[in-house]
Amino acid sequence: MTRMTRARRGLQAAAVTVAALGLVAAAALPATASPTPPPTTTATPTPTESPTATPSPTGTPSPTASPTAKASTKASAKSADVPTPIQPPATTGDPWAQKPYMGWSSYSMQVYTNGQWITGDQLIAQSDAMHAKLQKAGYDHINVDAGWSDGVDGNGRPTPSAKLYPQGLQKVIDHVHANGQKFGVYLIPGISPAVYEKAYPIANAPGCTTHDIVKQPLQQADYWKIGYRIDFTNPCSQKYVDSIVDQLASWGVNFVKFDSVTPGSGISDGSVDARDDVAAWSKALKAHKIWFEISWALDINYADYWKQYANGWRVEWDVECYCGGEALTQWDNINRLFPRAADWWRHAGPGGWNDFDSLDVGNGKMDGLTPDERRTATTLWAISAAPMYTGNDLTNLDQFGIDLLTNPEVVAVDQAGVPARPVSTTSKQQVWYALNADGSYTVALFNLGRSESDVSAKWSDIGLKGSATVRDLWARKNLGKAATGFTASDVPIHGVRLLKVTPDKGATVTVNDDALGMKYGGDWTRNGGAEVASTSQPLTVNVTDTGSPAPSTPTGPTRTTTVNDTDPGITYSGQWGYSNGRNFGDYQDDVHYAEHPGSDSFSYTFTGTGISYYTELDSSEGDADVYIDGQLVKTVSANIPTASHTAQQVVFTTNDLTNGQHTLRVVMKSGQFMLIDRLDVIQPNLIDPSSVSFDTKAPAAASFGVLRDPDEFTGITANGKALTKGTDYTVSGSTVTLSTTYLATLPVGATTLNVGFRGDYLDDVHSTKTAGASVSYVFTGTGVDWIGATAPDQGVVDVYIDGKLVKRVDTHSDTRRTQQTLFSATGLRAGPHTFMAVKESGDVMRTDAVRYSVR
Repeated sequence: MTRMTRARRGLQAAAVTVAALGLVAAAALPATASPTPPPTTTATPTPTESPTATPSPTGTPSPTASPTAKASTKASAKSADVPTPIQPPATTGDPWAQKPYMGWSSYSMQVYTNGQWITGDQLIAQSDAMHAKLQKAGYDHINVDAGWSDGVDGNGRPTPSAKLYPQGLQKVIDHVHANGQKFGVYLIPGISPAVYEKAYPIANAPGCTTHDIVKQPLQQADYWKIGYRIDFTNPCSQKYVDSIVDQLASWGVNFVKFDSVTPGSGISDGSVDARDDVAAWSKALKAHKIWFEISWALDINYADYWKQYANGWRVEWDVECYCGGEALTQWDNINRLFPRAADWWRHAGPGGWNDFDSLDVGNGKMDGLTPDERRTATTLWAISAAPMYTGNDLTNLDQFGIDLLTNPEVVAVDQAGVPARPVSTTSKQQVWYALNADGSYTVALFNLGRSESDVSAKWSDIGLKGSATVRDLWARKNLGKAATGFTASDVPIHGVRLLKVTPDKGATVTVNDDALGMKYGGDWTRNGGAEVASTSQPLTVNVTDTGSPAPSTPTGPTRTTTVNDTDPGITYSGQWGYSNGRNFGDYQDDVHYAEHPGSDSFSYTFTGTGISYYTELDSSEGDADVYIDGQLVKTVSANIPTASHTAQQVVFTTNDLTNGQHTLRVVMKSGQFMLIDRLDVIQPNLIDPSSVSFDTKAPAAASFGVLRDPDEFTGITANGKALTKGTDYTVSGSTVTLSTTYLATLPVGATTLNVGFRGDYLDDVHSTKTAGASVSYVFTGTGVDWIGATAPDQGVVDVYIDGKLVKRVDTHSDTRRTQQTLFSATGLRAGPHTFMAVKESGDVMRTDAVRYSVR
């Protein structure tokens, strides 16, 4: 391997006093990332439930109704009717975490001052500055990170530092509370060797000591190897955690950050696992209604677990640049959060939030960001409903920073608690959007490129059909109506425009199955092989002028698509380098490489039945753990002691997956380097044959067959331009025929056309096998459609409007068909309504989208 520069993470070089002093885990050096979530469950109402608005169906429910039949439910709306406000959905999660918290954390300042712990006087100053400058906007947390404790009491519980708080930490906490704010502290998993050796009696637990609760043989508990792992099969262990939390609560602590949580925190190979710690601390903290935030770079494969126990979870490494007194952060550390936000958005909601770390945008002289980058960072935090806590010195904010942090319309976006999703992340000009509870959209237009650029949003891409009224939230200015979309002109480098888009009367809104407002009763799964993705397959047209057309190429059962290591769909976590021009025979002569076992990984979400991972074999390579859909399936090795640079070698392959969406994840386990060169995705063939021929001297139409239901065929494109059905090609059943007129326009040689096929809306569905399972959505409008699949494994579904059974729909069909209108209701009284579908029969029920008409 050619020499590669080792990318190293600049960890803070402060002394770790915990281990030396024998603390539980209070002052460790902090560090510095789709399993799919179970849907929120709600009770399934019965037909006798009191409706909020009752439409009058034109017929009685029919068990034999066609899956695409429409039930007209015209209501006699009176002009005097006044719509009642939409009631928020039933509360889920801890009531004290219904919105992302806002505040301040000490850690960025500690890094900025080269590891100087924050003193009591400084905390009081920050509290007073927050009270004066930010609190009216909603900022009310003062959280102390590492370093607050330097000892333990006679029961092995952490005690505040007398040096940092000479008048006692209680005075600081009382001052913070007097300012109307909440106070937080920091802990990590495990127990220190000193506390283990001392065998302190555990408070309120007769017969239990801190020596009893350590797992044997001794095991590592945290990333830094500060403490020993606790054995939570011993009841004394929970009592020890309870004793610490009881004491924190008695002081008035309202928030705990729990750092170095694994899987995550640079270790996801299972060698260190803090999930038992998380569950134990969660139990103790919930008893006192204390916010529980876990950190850092949590493994998304365990998202369901984090959501069950925590109120927030860090999704990436530290935002700080570790630049000494030069800056708090840098653009690269903001930019790398965009793919994390794209991965994690659907996992956040009331009760638990995606944590992006400190929002360091309050002072241009210390932030390390340009003004545009500061606004972009604030926008990303806000549209992602991430906790908005800054790490700036609050006593020294500039006016631009105050304006960023307190813009009421931007803060309202964050506090609405609806994380945005990207239309696509394949471009530097990105559109992100969220559908709010009031029916409006939040739309952010980001320019992540290196030059000014226009950024355009198409309403159709966000689920909106019809015109809308647009408001600029940063400028706090109405921009008027837009018919089909909006273009922000000349968005600066690393700049943003943030919009509120309100659909006009008569518009329709399509809500995807994974939107936050969708409520699920019963046991549901997102995708899991039940989905069908939209896709296309190349068709080669070989044009000759010899008088003898070339034979067609037969199609096998599968096809292979090769993905290079530079593909934007590959997500790199940790620290990766890129090398090209190596001349070792790499695919497209380049590779990505990692050097940090346990922390460096890549993932790729694909649609198909299999995937192969190609790398090189070399004496510097080691082992890697391979996960499919969150499950460890194999440990592979790229190490050959006597070989060097054997390029394009497959070290892992699987080809027996259910055809659908899957995620490959590979984690570096050992060795000096881990490489990725290419991935080969295996998919079923969609057309037969895969090439056709046309000869200009013997012109004749050319045909191919589609191997999916003909209803799924969406058309043919050439260089992005759609061919005209009826002129350029015709369709008869499963046969598509290219006309001689069109073929005659092609040049001699090979031309590639793309044959397209529809999939589920946004390529995903929710499905259930549970009898009586339900999906519901609250909307304000005058009509609603339920969009979903029909399939051989599906059956009858009962549809309710406002609690009243209005239609029984048969969703069975001989073949799988996507995006079918399963139910339609019109003429509803203007106002809020609830749509609900309940599984009655069949093996599977799928739901894809709800579309409603804006009143």
